[in-house]
Amino acid sequence: MEMGPRMTDGRLDARVLALSAQAKEILSAHPRTRSLTASLPEADTNPLRIALLGPYSAGKSMLIAALRRLPAAEVEKLVDAAPKTQEATPYPWNGVTLVDLPGTLSGNDEHSAAARRGVRGADALMIVTTSELPGEAETEAILQALDADGFANRSVVVVNKMSAENSDREVILDEISKRLGPFADHVPVIPTDARDYVDAANEPELTDEYRELLVAESGIDALTAELRKITAPGVEGLRPKAQAHELIRVLEDAEQRWELDGEELDAARTTKKAEESISRAKAAVLDTLERESEIVASRVRTAGGRAADGVSEKNGAVPVDIATAVTGELIDARTDFDVRFSSTVRTAFDALVAEYGDAVPEPEAWVNEVDAPEATLAAPTQSPYERALREAAERAEKVGAKKLHALIEKVAGEPEAAAKIANWLNKTRAGQKVLDAGGKITNGVDKFKPWGRIKATKKVASTAGKVQWALAAMGPLMDVKSIAQDQSRWKAIQKRRQALRDHFADVALRQRTDLNDTGEQHLSEWIAEVEQSLSGLTKQGAEISAARETALEGIRSLRDEAEKLVRPGD
Repeated sequence: MEMGPRMTDGRLDARVLALSAQAKEILSAHPRTRSLTASLPEADTNPLRIALLGPYSAGKSMLIAALRRLPAAEVEKLVDAAPKTQEATPYPWNGVTLVDLPGTLSGNDEHSAAARRGVRGADALMIVTTSELPGEAETEAILQALDADGFANRSVVVVNKMSAENSDREVILDEISKRLGPFADHVPVIPTDARDYVDAANEPELTDEYRELLVAESGIDALTAELRKITAPGVEGLRPKAQAHELIRVLEDAEQRWELDGEELDAARTTKKAEESISRAKAAVLDTLERESEIVASRVRTAGGRAADGVSEKNGAVPVDIATAVTGELIDARTDFDVRFSSTVRTAFDALVAEYGDAVPEPEAWVNEVDAPEATLAAPTQSPYERALREAAERAEKVGAKKLHALIEKVAGEPEAAAKIANWLNKTRAGQKVLDAGGKITNGVDKFKPWGRIKATKKVASTAGKVQWALAAMGPLMDVKSIAQDQSRWKAIQKRRQALRDHFADVALRQRTDLNDTGEQHLSEWIAEVEQSLSGLTKQGAEISAARETALEGIRSLRDEAEKLVRPGD
């Protein structure tokens, strides 16, 4: 039940008109909603409008004649013909305007539309039914006016023709109350018989006593009192509430104008489908990226723990076999990541191709150039190059880490050095098999496919880059310092072990972050290419959807603000 807003932020009329001005700006921005601006509330100091809503033959015109105390000749003009009221017809009364609306439920769509317009322009309602009781459709219309249209505290229900034969006043009023449901305790119900009042006023042969009896039982005086009560707040008190509700209705109409159909709906659906497909592909890759980067980090931490546990209590060094195994584990972790990440991107690409065909651009190879699991250099027994690099870790203690790093940096950073190794590998069947397990690079021993030499060079440089990273992480293992003797040796050993664990934990964190960042960048670049490639298919729908979302966001925001003005307790 509407109790009226609390005016805590300035006058209600000013707030409603301010929202209406904003609505005009939003609705004017698009042809779909531009025509609705004519229905938006504006400053209005005209007399209050009380609209009479009810079915044909309920006696609305006779009620107006009774309320206005018209003489017999004018009464006949007013009520003559049926159903004659095709448009809202205003009548001045008591400083307000009574608006006689076309009868509803007459089967005439034009009448119903005109009645609806009249309701929307009303400040208060006189809902008219008869002693025959409203049917289901009429009851529904009454409840809509009281609830959805917001007239609950600005209405009076008039049950006319109560003097008809076989009319039991108490039974009728009780039934009306039941049909009003939750509004029965808040909306006044006035039993009337407008014809009795008009006859009493215009029949000269009636005795004064009988005339007074007819007037009293007609209910017109009671109706007059109730209408005066409803309109007592005046234009400044009542109209802003009506305008706030009308603003809400206009905004609801604007939302409906944005319901798409036909070609526009098809275009929007196509765009949405493409966006959802791209989103699914992107989400799948990101899920793999997050999972696999964490697996790399976990393997780095585990390898670091293994190195720390292997620290010799004699001299604080990490045994060569453990250092070599840890180095291999770090390289394998990165290689496995490359394989799985590349595979997931490829799967996402294949899924989009299945939907949109050749329009989907192929993603650039992942930065580490891992084309497929079988093309990796992960098996040390089959890869002379990677085995040599792994074994270099063992020699690092003797030749010094700096020299090894210099070698790896040269291979990883200089294409000429990497190309020499690629050429060397491809000179034998064993090396060619290791270099090109997937059959994508070479045409046999000492021969390359088109672009194969470049791919082979990148693959060698990529592998060197992983080894370079692994050896950088292994630096503290090779940095053996003298261990304090006697009673302090145990503490020094434990300190070194913890330092190694901390070091590898830091390496793991940085590695996970770097892989996530570079993986997301790689993915974003490809997704941008996909969106651009499919823009011809999605452009129209995207433009329509964007305009629709922008408009609806503004419309709904204003509607929420308007509803706060009429919400109970606000």
